[in-house]
Amino acid sequence: MALDRAGSSPTLQSPESGTTAGTSPLGVSAAALQRYEEAVFCITQDGRMEPANPVATEFAARLSAEDIACLSSAAAKSNAGNRALVDMVDVGSGDKLQNLQVTLVPLDAGRGTLMFVRDLTLDTSLRLALVDSRRRYKDFIDISTDFAWETGADRRFTFVPPRGAMGYSADALMALEPLALMVGGSTPEEVPFTTRRRIENEEAWLRRSDGRSACVVVSAMPLASKDGTWVGARGVCRDVTETRDREATLTRVRNRERVLTRIVRAFRDEVNPEAMLSVAAEALAKGLGAEYCHIFRSMPAEADPTSSATPGFQLAARYGDLNAAQAAPVLNTIASGAGAVELLLGDRQVLAAPARYQSDSNGAVVLWRPVDRGAWSDDDRLLIGDIANQVGITIEQFTHHEHVLRISRTDALTGLLNRGAFMDALRRYLSRLKREGGNAVLMYVDLDNFKCVNDLRGHQAGDDLLMKIRDILVQQTRPTDVISRLGGDEFAVWLNGADLAIAKTRATQFLERIAALKHLSGSPDRPVGMSIGIAAWDPHANEDLDSLLARADAAMYHAKRGGKGSFTIAEPPSAEAAS
Repeated sequence: MALDRAGSSPTLQSPESGTTAGTSPLGVSAAALQRYEEAVFCITQDGRMEPANPVATEFAARLSAEDIACLSSAAAKSNAGNRALVDMVDVGSGDKLQNLQVTLVPLDAGRGTLMFVRDLTLDTSLRLALVDSRRRYKDFIDISTDFAWETGADRRFTFVPPRGAMGYSADALMALEPLALMVGGSTPEEVPFTTRRRIENEEAWLRRSDGRSACVVVSAMPLASKDGTWVGARGVCRDVTETRDREATLTRVRNRERVLTRIVRAFRDEVNPEAMLSVAAEALAKGLGAEYCHIFRSMPAEADPTSSATPGFQLAARYGDLNAAQAAPVLNTIASGAGAVELLLGDRQVLAAPARYQSDSNGAVVLWRPVDRGAWSDDDRLLIGDIANQVGITIEQFTHHEHVLRISRTDALTGLLNRGAFMDALRRYLSRLKREGGNAVLMYVDLDNFKCVNDLRGHQAGDDLLMKIRDILVQQTRPTDVISRLGGDEFAVWLNGADLAIAKTRATQFLERIAALKHLSGSPDRPVGMSIGIAAWDPHANEDLDSLLARADAAMYHAKRGGKGSFTIAEPPSAEAAS
């Protein structure tokens, strides 16, 4: 069949109509054409296109009119120029589309043209698939890694991402020695860019273009020639710096929470606030790697400033045996409102923070550790701040505990011990005197004509007089003595370690001082005064507390019956009382 170009619709005709045995329609050896593995067509001068081998016959049967027109158009180009031509022609459609390469060779003497057809559909599909695969691989690399690279036998980069990496441009990376990217003193054998072994997800530290360090996870493999010679390496790096930073931050937060939880649990488990502070000092020192820890509380306004080696503060708890007076420079800084403090004192570095309760500072926490332990970290500063706030709450509880204890043991008006607390103190003193021996004197003091002051001048005048009596008793005794308001206008004084001679001197001083308060009496004919009973403790009489109290009380009433304004010394304990 031959392509009939008469009219507008070319057709394929049978080759028998224009061929002789052993030759093609164009006089070319049929045997030669049949050796060609793909389709060959003969195109005559009059435009007929005939299959020249069996493959062409099978191929022609699948061609549509549009396909024949495409092939004819390619042949026309060759005929027009009388030159060989290679062209690409697509035939078919949809999933039956074929990509054909047609080679047209004009024959001499105008005998026509040979068309060699080669089906490149598979090659084209493979090429497109390869291109798509390479593009897909490149996309995967771009989204799964931050730095893909390859090095050569000269230990220099031969490939880097076009966009660059680690803050460097691609050109800057290509000009850079891989070893210069490593942080620290890495040897060539340790550099993943020149590895001689396979690396799977190992961490390395690289230097960014701005000098900052970056933690990367590296996977790499060595490259070798056919004879096994090392010719470079290929690998990828994934930047995990932010991940590691988050993990480190989370670890530090958990450590702070662990130490803080331990201290809070200790606060919860301890009933005694003083013990809470001791536990906090130990836990804080151990949690922050400190050698010593001091916890101070602000001194009450009425406290004696000479009673503390650190002005304005009292030591409430400690860990370690470091003298708390060494914290004075730190506490002075905190007292000035500086907040957290870091100082270098001698061979120790100090970290301190004010303890607060409801925004008010009520103490301080001070940590000490040797200089060679390294500087304090941000986590240390955060932790001491958190714990200082907890300590502030505990100090407030401690202060409240002391207040409750004080009001339960002291007289509300004078601040002296009340009767119950005074009796408890006497029992402890007598127990020790019985074990160790020693002297002591108990004095009972009862005011004369005090009721007249209340009746004629009012209870406020009576309270003012009681406070002045309190001052007389305190000023004429020692800090080691014990003073109590037993109730109403009755007072008691325990002279610790004193004998009768000292007791007489104290009683005389009491009477002299109260004589100066006669102007506070209710009336001139009823002057305020004191009646004092004195009972000395006899270490050899084996006297009990009740007997001692009874002797002092009886002596006081004897003085009052004797005219008031005097003191009486009690008789020694009788054998009956002592027994």
